[in-house]
Amino acid sequence: MSILKDVTKAIESSNGNGQLKSRVSALVSGAEITEIFGSNVFNDRVMKERLPKDTYKALKKTMEQGAPLTLEVANVVANAMKDWAIEKGATHYTHWFQPLTGKTAEKHDSFISPTTDGGVVMEFSGKQLAQGEPDASSFPSGGLRATFEARGYTAWDCTSPAFLKEDSAGNVTLCIPTAFCSYTGEALDKKVPLLRSMEAVSKQAMRVLKGLGNKTATRVTATVGPEQEYFLIDKGYFDRRIDLIMAGRTLFGAPSPKGQEMEDQYFGAIKDRISSFMKDLDIELWKMGVLSKTKHNEVAPAQYEMAPIFSTTNIAADHNQLVMETMQKVALRHGLVCLLHEKPFGGVNGSGKHNNWSLATDDGFNLLEPGSTPHENEQFLIFVAALLTAVDRHADMLRAGIATPGNDLRLGANEAPPAIVSMFMGEELTEILQNIAKGKKTVARGQKFLHIGIDTMPPLPKDNTDRNRTSPFAFTGNKFEFRMVGASASISGVNVILNTIVAETLDEIATRLEKAKDKHKEAAAILKAAVIKHSRVIYNGNNYTDEWVREANRRGLPNIRSTVEALAAMATPQAEKLFSKYKVLSKGELHSRYEIYLEHYAKTINIEAMAAIDMVRKLYIPAVVEFTGQLAQTVASLEEVSASSEIQKSLLDSVSSLLEAASEKLHALEVATKKAQDIKEAKAKAEAYRDRVFVAMGELRSEIDALEGLMPRSLWPVPTYADMLFNL
Repeated sequence: MSILKDVTKAIESSNGNGQLKSRVSALVSGAEITEIFGSNVFNDRVMKERLPKDTYKALKKTMEQGAPLTLEVANVVANAMKDWAIEKGATHYTHWFQPLTGKTAEKHDSFISPTTDGGVVMEFSGKQLAQGEPDASSFPSGGLRATFEARGYTAWDCTSPAFLKEDSAGNVTLCIPTAFCSYTGEALDKKVPLLRSMEAVSKQAMRVLKGLGNKTATRVTATVGPEQEYFLIDKGYFDRRIDLIMAGRTLFGAPSPKGQEMEDQYFGAIKDRISSFMKDLDIELWKMGVLSKTKHNEVAPAQYEMAPIFSTTNIAADHNQLVMETMQKVALRHGLVCLLHEKPFGGVNGSGKHNNWSLATDDGFNLLEPGSTPHENEQFLIFVAALLTAVDRHADMLRAGIATPGNDLRLGANEAPPAIVSMFMGEELTEILQNIAKGKKTVARGQKFLHIGIDTMPPLPKDNTDRNRTSPFAFTGNKFEFRMVGASASISGVNVILNTIVAETLDEIATRLEKAKDKHKEAAAILKAAVIKHSRVIYNGNNYTDEWVREANRRGLPNIRSTVEALAAMATPQAEKLFSKYKVLSKGELHSRYEIYLEHYAKTINIEAMAAIDMVRKLYIPAVVEFTGQLAQTVASLEEVSASSEIQKSLLDSVSSLLEAASEKLHALEVATKKAQDIKEAKAKAEAYRDRVFVAMGELRSEIDALEGLMPRSLWPVPTYADMLFNL
């Protein structure tokens, strides 16, 4: 029996509570990972084996060149895909898509079709593969359609391979990555604009390459490697926290005696329980073709990170959705809960994901690879100039692309980049750009080596740039790392923006090159103008400092602190012109997203407020009342025997005073929430939740957290930060 079958059999024989038997990990530790990887993916290798040569070639032409998919080809592919899936235990298929909720959606249909004799056969047609019709009425549309207009369509994205999902009940489902649009053709999802933006940046990048004399490339692909941060806590603690269940973050919680100040968590030894989870996570992801590469402890206690190898942007976006979903499912098997909120615990680092973005040609070149002499690499510098221009010109749009209520809590909290968008270029590249602006030549530095001072260790070759973990948009050697994306967010939205704003600047560069007689002279002029005009966005220092906030203000860089404020960038004539020009989002599609995200903000804060009110009324106040009752009895008993009760009285006064203040602030939160709920207009409603409800929640929390510091642990009704962060 193969290793994979052994693993599958061990999983199927796991305990009733869903926890895998330790035998699984032992099997995989001695396995050939190459046998596991991609075993649940209808990938290129499987297609070569199962499709006729003509069908395979036709499908590849559709995938790589955008040729129309014929029904004949779709029928052959569908039948082969169905046979493959059934052999692996699948009974159902689903069009797996990404609506504007930011999560994924799926409706499962079985392969069965009735026969005339009362039986069934297993069938799957090309039409069923290529197109589906889910009910679109209950998904966010931002005014693109009325609720009663239910029809929507899913369309197969053949550039992202189909895969099998397995659950703990033994169900296997064929998942077909699809786009999702309305009956009238508007994009109702995150994939359609992403694919459009990838086409836009490819088209304009190719124009630039041709203008610079490149004759071998025929296509440019935006690539991404999204690192994923997350927290794990014991499920027993999670189940006792209404705020975590409802809002994904703790709305109350006094600081733990120990936090992250000892700096001993980052890259620390991974606990056995967490290591077991991580191993099972890798197995599940590898089976679905996700290139899970790196795993480690992050800065905060109970915080971790997983990083994949980069892939094309639409596949990377699909895979990141699978990563988040799989993390949460696998955690439950281990009696854990995976928290993907950007700030689940106050006072410790929150979680983001680092969007490592680059452009690659179909003949194997990374356009952001500087080479050994970057100052002489005209192609590299032109694409850096395009990024520099795009980021400075559309910093507000990039901020809008990562705007969520959770991310507002994380950005600028001395743990993540501030809300100011800037670029880190590193010492060498910054010097090259400065010399270009001044018209000076750059002298080649040559390879540098790091000498550690230990005889047994050879000199270490140094990279051409250091890493700046505080920078929002950092050059890291052959890519740019956009570090502002929130942990729970889909990466599609921000990459739609990034691809589109870069397409715009590449378009402008290409137009100048195409008109120029001397291409290289024009390229030099483009570089110089871009650096002179847009270098204000370059900052290589510590982005966490107050000095940078003041300096950024002096430079005229926007500091957009809230989601409500940030989303305004999506509702401007400039944004409409940008996205419509490159056919990424129509005016209506763009405005729909503005409306949806404003509504999402208001709904999120409303849920948090209602959860906070519920906890204070039903958990905290009853617990404090019980404690004050006990204290009052103690004071009365001591006074009856003429014993001193000053300590008890003082504590009773302190707790009672805090309880009274908490009651007043609870009432204020209830009033603010009710007023916000009654507002109809989306922007005004979101502003009310930001300016009044969110503020009232913070004021109420201060009283409850102070009470936690005075109450006996035995009477406190919920697990504490110390419990959740350190008991794993």
